[in-house]
Amino acid sequence: MKQRRIKPDYRGVAISLVISFIILLCGIYLVESLTFVTVFKRLFIPLVRLLAFITLGLALGQYLELSGLTKKLSILARPLFRFGKLGDRCGSAFTTAFVSGVAANGMLLEFYQDEKISKKQVYLTNFVNQLPAYFLHLPTTFFIVLPLTGSAGLIYFCITLLATLLRVFLFLLYGHLFLAQPEEYCLHSPKIEESAKEKRAVWQSIRKKLPGRITKVFIWIFPIYIFIYVVNAAGLFKFLNSALSGFIVTRVVPVESLSVVILSFVAEFTSGFAAAGALLDSGVITVKQTVIALLTGNIVAFPIRAIRHQLPRYIGIFSPKMGTGMLLMGQFFRISSIIFVGVCYYFLF
Repeated sequence: MKQRRIKPDYRGVAISLVISFIILLCGIYLVESLTFVTVFKRLFIPLVRLLAFITLGLALGQYLELSGLTKKLSILARPLFRFGKLGDRCGSAFTTAFVSGVAANGMLLEFYQDEKISKKQVYLTNFVNQLPAYFLHLPTTFFIVLPLTGSAGLIYFCITLLATLLRVFLFLLYGHLFLAQPEEYCLHSPKIEESAKEKRAVWQSIRKKLPGRITKVFIWIFPIYIFIYVVNAAGLFKFLNSALSGFIVTRVVPVESLSVVILSFVAEFTSGFAAAGALLDSGVITVKQTVIALLTGNIVAFPIRAIRHQLPRYIGIFSPKMGTGMLLMGQFFRISSIIFVGVCYYFLF
């Protein structure tokens, strides 16, 4: 199959940068907390890091495909992805997601644009990649949360892990039932041996295609990422968290757990767990009430955090329509599974 070459859109990138600069200047002028120093530390450096990971993912996707290494990288995930009829390319993206979710999505985009995988495979693999994303962030949170909340924190992690495993199983089952068998499982691919000449051809192909892919992604990344950063600095997401927390606490969560939920919404992630530990130690709330409160905080706060942190990445990597739809669907499935497992815990224990 002849691979498409996307012409670099430097004019589009220039327009995007101008729009982004205007948004940033308006933010610095209108939002008191925004200064050039904070913008450099909290916007410029993370943005550069994000763009680097996206570029790495796009380049890695091309290299793995052209060099025939997708089968080697996907070997650990092959039984699962064979069952789900997602293929070795999606399996290699799954393996990469244990290191970087952004790079994994860049690989999926590369395979999709080269018409090596379908849109359904892109969506399903992205949803399945919630499992490596869970373990990617686990070391950061587990050894902080567990000492603060003890058994309640352990139950919380077990419930969220069970919800993640349930989602992954259902996604793979859907692929098994409704996707066609990938071509790579139907045909015996010839063994690829990389000579020096073949390696040069791989790198030439990457240099030829990568600039066009990168500029297309960067056009969306700059203004959306900066806009989300500015409205977050203005307090929009904090306001939404507070508004949602008031609704949930008064109608769902016992009033004794108010501080646990409020802190988990508005303050830093670990603050809610610290408050939960204090309330548990003082006997104000039970373990079960604490678990339900933390799950409620997870359900309400994480979608807003996903929009704040992940929306610019999804739109930039894929497209406004596809990226937004993928993110919203992923959050819907995540929330539904946590509610289901949480309700089972509530009635069974």
